[in-house]
Amino acid sequence: MEKVKEFLKLDKEAEQTVSRLTVPPHRVGYERSFYNEFGLRGLRVDRVEPGFVSCTFKVPPRLTDKNGNLATGAIANIVDEVGGAAVFVIGLPMKVSVDMSISLLGTAKLDDELEITSKALGQRGSYSGTIVHVRNKATGELIAEGRHSLFGEQSSKL
Repeated sequence: MEKVKEFLKLDKEAEQTVSRLTVPPHRVGYERSFYNEFGLRGLRVDRVEPGFVSCTFKVPPRLTDKNGNLATGAIANIVDEVGGAAVFVIGLPMKVSVDMSISLLGTAKLDDELEITSKALGQRGSYSGTIVHVRNKATGELIAEGRHSLFGEQSSKL
């Protein structure tokens, strides 16, 4: 247990960064949550069609690691959110993620503009599958490819 505590202990620089974060209380239904403000701010939806979503995103400093690369957790968050949007049905609750597999194929640096596309692969019962591509918009380099499985209510056939 002591090894885990030591591993999770923040260094002075990280401790100072965390101490500067302001997390106002969230009023459900009235404002964006800390999660939305921190993880999704700057994500711009460019195109939405049934089973397809296209977005752009400029890599901000708050989502980079100590080497200046887009953090892998931020990439997972993008795959989760944009993948889920491709199978969202108005009037039904959002589906929940049950599995994600992400291949990290390149790196994105601070201020890189990314193009994110998500396509529904299909649905069987209450399960849906999507594929998400994260590309550097300027170079076309594939940064990540994610396969995403979701579960949720399906629309009525009546």
